[in-house]
Amino acid sequence: MLKAILIDDEPDCVQLLARELATHCPQVQVVGQATRSEDGLRLIQVVQPDVVFLDIEMPRMNGFQLLEKLGEIPFSLIFVTAYNEFAVKAFRFSALDYLLKPIDSQDLQEAVRKAERRQRIDDRQIASLRSQLHTHQLSDKIAVPYQQGVIFLPVNEIIYCESDSNYTKVIATQKRHYLLTRTLREVQEVLEERNFLRVHRQYVINLDHIKLFMKGEGTYLVMSNDVNIPVARNQKENLVQRFGWL
Repeated sequence: MLKAILIDDEPDCVQLLARELATHCPQVQVVGQATRSEDGLRLIQVVQPDVVFLDIEMPRMNGFQLLEKLGEIPFSLIFVTAYNEFAVKAFRFSALDYLLKPIDSQDLQEAVRKAERRQRIDDRQIASLRSQLHTHQLSDKIAVPYQQGVIFLPVNEIIYCESDSNYTKVIATQKRHYLLTRTLREVQEVLEERNFLRVHRQYVINLDHIKLFMKGEGTYLVMSNDVNIPVARNQKENLVQRFGWL
């Protein structure tokens, strides 16, 4: 069982989330609820939960300030927020899990499944998210959770991403390879804001790293690292129109 604490300044939201967890996530045991961040902080310190569902916008002490007071984050963290579309992109860029209000049961189940992996959270992920929400600008670096932890990789150094079952291989410059604990679809949702395109069910590529576009029966791209990437038929015309290639 995962021990969970729910922290939100709206009592109705806390009660609704508790009911949703009881209905859809039997592996989660809610061991504490708080509608004030100060109470939530004490609960975390006493209970030592496996996962915390945390609202960001709260009076007196917001979610970020609460995390600062904790210092280390030895539990899985799921932000619960009513933030806008930009914030969703910021969460993804920081590789942090979130739920949008009103909470969808399928999203909740997926967030809990991720929490069960107990991926350690790097302080820089929180700092990255906070900065992006404050400046309303996406970072030039993306948080990349992989098997050994989290790295912050400049987006322009990513050449392409390749699907590997429920994981994704990230191929970067200087012959660097990383195996992400994310599906290619999840990676695509993050990178499509930054001049990336899914050209095949197996590949998302950085358009800035295309070296050659080889048309013909088997259309493919030659990337900056001299790797050939196949182009699906339904994406071929998209590439031609985007770049004006003949």
